[in-house]
Amino acid sequence: MDSTIASPSTPKWNVDRPFLTGRFHQETKFASGVAESKGFSMDFSGCYPAAIQELIVIDDLLSALVGIEGRYISIRRVHGKDDSESAKRIFPLCESYLLINQFVESRSQFKSGLVNHAFAAALRTLLLDYQAMVAQLEHQFRLGKLSVQGLWFYCQPMMGSMQTLSIVIKKASASNFIGSAVLNLLQSQAKAMAGDHVVRSLLEKMSQSASQAYLGILERWVYEGVIDDPYGEFFIAENKLLQKESLTQDYDAKYWQQRYSLKDDIPSFLANAADTILTTGKYLNVMRECGHSIQVPVAENAKLTTVGSNHRYLECIKAAYDFASGELLNL
Repeated sequence: MDSTIASPSTPKWNVDRPFLTGRFHQETKFASGVAESKGFSMDFSGCYPAAIQELIVIDDLLSALVGIEGRYISIRRVHGKDDSESAKRIFPLCESYLLINQFVESRSQFKSGLVNHAFAAALRTLLLDYQAMVAQLEHQFRLGKLSVQGLWFYCQPMMGSMQTLSIVIKKASASNFIGSAVLNLLQSQAKAMAGDHVVRSLLEKMSQSASQAYLGILERWVYEGVIDDPYGEFFIAENKLLQKESLTQDYDAKYWQQRYSLKDDIPSFLANAADTILTTGKYLNVMRECGHSIQVPVAENAKLTTVGSNHRYLECIKAAYDFASGELLNL
């Protein structure tokens, strides 16, 4: 994001009270200087009968699945001979939940931009479904109908999706991605998961949700010639300081060339149409400068609300360009 763009700050209590956001889990993981102090571990004394041990492990695992330390499962990695292999297989899912939950909280702040806001909202919906699953498992446990193997059986289908999302989130967090960088990351990761239909469908759904905010900015540009980009995420930059009176010669060419320009961070699904998009908005602004307020007529089926494999959005962009260029010629 452009550092010159101001965004509202979050309340101070969001930083001072980490227990409200789950951030204290992440702080616990990195508080120790030991190289292996990351993840979940189980410190079990083995002083109970096997049947009782299993009940205690299940109770702790259900808490760990939603990021809560139990009596014997804690947020650190300590390899010990007493660790239950069945329980350890579920630890990656617990870690993925913590990572995703922390990402949702951090990317919901104003400064993260509209694309990250939309992505975080989609992840929050996923976590609600995940938490509902954990609640159902806990209900089965209270009824005495859940074993460690049964818990693993029900958790396994979500393992791949949650771990893949955690990989995406790690990459996005490490590079502090915003805007088109987030969209490109989601789409490239979806293509890389072509062999796993479930995970790929989930990533495509996340990409669709995250792109809606971006398409809203794009829609205003190609239909109205207006850049409504509060966080500097759009791939078209406007030089508001440039005045046409300051150009002593070749006004038409230089003014419009310098007033609006393409940035480097263009979403991959719009790369081939970037010049067309830029020109469409320019034409609308040229007519506005000439005293003709022109707006592209938008049918309900022409709204840029989704990015799909049918490339319908490209047809809408082409139609907007044809209309704008035709109106400019008729002036």
